[in-house]
Order: sequence, then C-alpha cells, then structure tokens
Amino acid sequence: MSLTLEAILELDVVRAGAPEVLSGHGALDAAVRWVHVAELRSLADLLEGGELVLTTGLAFGDSPGDAGEYLAGLQSAGAAGVIVEIPAGRPADAAALAAAAALTTLPVIRLHRTIRFVEVTEVVHRRIVARQLERVEKAREVHEVFTMLSLQSAGVQEIVDRASQLLGAPVVLEDSSHLVVAFAAAGLPAQELLQDWQRRSRAVHGYPETRVAGDGLWLQTPVGLGSTQWGRLVLPGAPREPGAAAEAAMVLERAGQALSINRLAERDQAGLAQQAQAGLIHELRGSRTQDDAEALSRASALGLKPSPAYLPLVLHLDSGSGKDPMSMQRKERALLEMLDAVLTATRNTALAAALQTGQVAVLLALPARMLEDSLLERICGDLAARTAAVPGELVWTAGVGRARSRLADAAAGLDEAAHVAQTAGTLAAGANRYFRSTDVRLRGLLALLREDPRAVSFADAELRGLDAEDLALLQRFLECGGNKTELARSGYLSRPTLYARLAKLEARLGVSLDDPESRTSLHVAVLLQQLQSLPAAG
Repeated sequence: MSLTLEAILELDVVRAGAPEVLSGHGALDAAVRWVHVAELRSLADLLEGGELVLTTGLAFGDSPGDAGEYLAGLQSAGAAGVIVEIPAGRPADAAALAAAAALTTLPVIRLHRTIRFVEVTEVVHRRIVARQLERVEKAREVHEVFTMLSLQSAGVQEIVDRASQLLGAPVVLEDSSHLVVAFAAAGLPAQELLQDWQRRSRAVHGYPETRVAGDGLWLQTPVGLGSTQWGRLVLPGAPREPGAAAEAAMVLERAGQALSINRLAERDQAGLAQQAQAGLIHELRGSRTQDDAEALSRASALGLKPSPAYLPLVLHLDSGSGKDPMSMQRKERALLEMLDAVLTATRNTALAAALQTGQVAVLLALPARMLEDSLLERICGDLAARTAAVPGELVWTAGVGRARSRLADAAAGLDEAAHVAQTAGTLAAGANRYFRSTDVRLRGLLALLREDPRAVSFADAELRGLDAEDLALLQRFLECGGNKTELARSGYLSRPTLYARLAKLEARLGVSLDDPESRTSLHVAVLLQQLQSLPAAG
C-alpha cells in the first residue's frame, strides 16, 4: 500500500499546523512518492512526479496571479499536492493562495500554524521507506512461495489456493474456452463467484499481458508461455489503490508462471478441465458437496448446462491385449476426447472423467422434452462409430443408471452404472448400445457376489475336477439350454462323440445333466467363474 496525501494529513506533526484543504478534495488518495521542501518560484525542473511540496508561499507572496502560475507549474510537473504554511499574520498571502486554489484541481493545503518542515519530511520519508521495504519483502515472500510450489510440483488447485490466500480474495483459473478449471472462493459462496461465469468471462476481453479489463474491473493475467497461452488467472474486482493493484498483479503473475511450469510438467497427463471435472465428480460421489446449488454452479462453470434431470453413464473399457496401466490411460484419454467431440457435435453437455482404471464416468445433462433412450442412442451410436473408425483396440460397454433431478443424486448412481457396464462386458456381443440393470439380471446379481468367499467356494465345488476343455463343453451345453440335439446341430461335435463327451462330463461332475436343478447350479457356477476375472469394484 502506498502512502497517500490523505494519510499524511492525519499525521500528528501535520495536524499540529491546523491543515485546511483548499482544493483537490477528490485527489487526496493520490500516492506520495517523496516530500520536497522549496521556496523557488518554479520547481518544474526539480520534480519527477508524485512529490508533496512543502513551502511557506514566499515564491508568490500576496499576488493571486503569481500564486496561480506557481500552482499550475506544480500540477504540470505531476506533483501529488502542495502544503503551504501561511499563519494568521499574512492575510494577503492567504487570500492570494485561496484565489489561486479555487482555479485548480491540484490538492492545495494551507497550514494555519507554524510547524517544523524537517519533522514532516523525517516522518513521511521514514514511512515511505518502510512501505517500500514492505513491498520488497512481500515480493520476496511471493517469489519464495511460488518457487517452492514449482519445485514441489504442486497441483493446480494448491497454486490457486495460495494465490487466493496471499491476496485475501477469490481467484479463478479458466481455460481458453472460459471453463473454470480451478478456483478459490476465499469465503465467498461458490455459487455467487461462479454464477453465469462463461458469459461474464467472455464479456471481458483477454489480453497478452497482466492488466485490469472489463466493466467489472477484473484483474487478469494470461497463463502459458508465449504463443501457447492456454488460460487466464482472474481476480474478480481488482483493487483500485495503485499500490495494492500492483501487488495483486505481482501475485497473479507469479501464480501464472507456476501454473505454466505445472502444465509443462504435466503435459502427458489429462487436461486441466478433465481434472477439474474428475474432482467435482469424486466430491459428488463422496457426498462432500451437499449444496446442490453450489454443485450446479461449479458444474455450469465447467460447461454442464442446467437441465431438468441428469443421467449417470459409465463407459467400461475392454483391456484387450494392453492390460498395463499406461495402455489403459491412453485408452481412457482417447475415449474422453472422442466423447467430448460427440457431445460438441450433438450439442449436448456432460461432466466426464476417468472414474477408475478402465472406466469413464459421465453425468449427462438430459434436455427437456427429450427421451432418455433417444439421447443415449444418439450419444452412444455416434461414439461407437467414432471408436470403430480408429485403429487399435478401443472397445467399450456402456452402463446406465437412473436419471435424477439433483446432480448429487445422479452422481450417486454412477456406482450402479459402473456395475452394469462391467457386468455387461461379459455378455456376448449384441445389438445393444447401452445396458441397464434390467439387462444384466442374474449375471448382475452374481457380479455383486463374485468376491464373497461362500460364492467362490460354491463355484469351486460345483466345477471341481474339470479341465479347460471340459469347462468349454459345459458352457456351450448350458448356453443351449441343455439341448443336446441343438448343441450337436451347431457343429460343435459329431453326435456320437458329443454324447460320449457329455457322459464323461456327467461322471466327473457326479450329477445328471438332465436334471434342471443341476444345470441351474452348474450355470451359476460357470457365471461366477467368468465374473471372478473382472477387476474389483472401486
């Protein structure tokens, strides 16, 4: 904070002179850079701007014209103001000063009593130097904070939080599409801070340098290096005092540099917008965000349009031959990019992020007067066409939960959707684009029980003694509903060979394959064994 003329007038050493402001009442908040004592008629060549001049008025005496010329010279030289000591014994000089002051906007202060100018300069200069040292210390602190955050590879949210703490005000990080990827509300309700963010942000033009922009006086700094600027760090409502504004700009710039370094260090990771969406989805699933209005404001700032209902959808990726974590991450990223393209092309909006390895969670805005199935057919159909056109293994199964009017309730349905998608992945390929819990039926129930020790023991007991070839024959037999003729007709084996194999299978199992209950038990055991290969639920 700079030392202002108004603050100087409140000093005891100045108040002792009974100061009277003759002009420039609206400019008393001007910053004073230094104090200059002089009795010369012209100081234009001695001033650099921002000085407070102390004088006894001998340079113009009792001439209103000379006084006006003197004040005009100070104003043109950029002086912050002038304090003129004219005691009661010089009424003509006082009248000349008052007449000249009436014609200028320069702050002109008359002292009615004599004071020691040296005391004024000593006190003021001490405070100016102290404030300069404070700014230097503040700059050093800010530099150390963000340097340490950069060295520690701090996350985006941590950098934004520290910037907000240093400024004591809300800070918002947005990407080039005006989506909020991180924010620190600093005590302000998130709903108020992010309300209609994209429209408000687009109304404030971006600049390639740190500056105040827009009618809302947003202090903003670009984030990114050179031509690769990818976002903007915003302080809504910039400080009006020059010193405070400069300090705020310094904090934003250092935070922006740390974010740029962070982005370079994380260039192989998911985009910031996806990270922000993942964070919000996880918060909603964990019931940490109870206020639906706040959740909707945050989701809207990430591009999700307010809708009458929200539909939980999970895309479960088939690991294929690439089961290593890096391969799955590449598949997740590719699927997210294609999903984003589909949503853009179909003019739909959603929150989407990797839920756990091999799964992409989606909270889809369900537009008014549009049926669920129509929306899902459009989204999943377009996505299927895009993934099929890309070389490589990008096979997925979609599971759908129940639509909910509250965003948090819809997020809670992601667990059900994930379970359905994972279970449906074990079904034979069909025409379905997506699956609900009613589509997986017994298989869905067994998927929930597959890790239960009792279910594991049951499957092992039922299938004990069978090798891989026997198990394959049993599975085909059960899929044919126990119909030996249909199994033989399918070309699996010649009829005599098939009957002989089935007789051996019955002997190993110790049960009759003609018994419906035995076939049911064996079918449940086979399904359980298939489902046990699925990864554990996260």
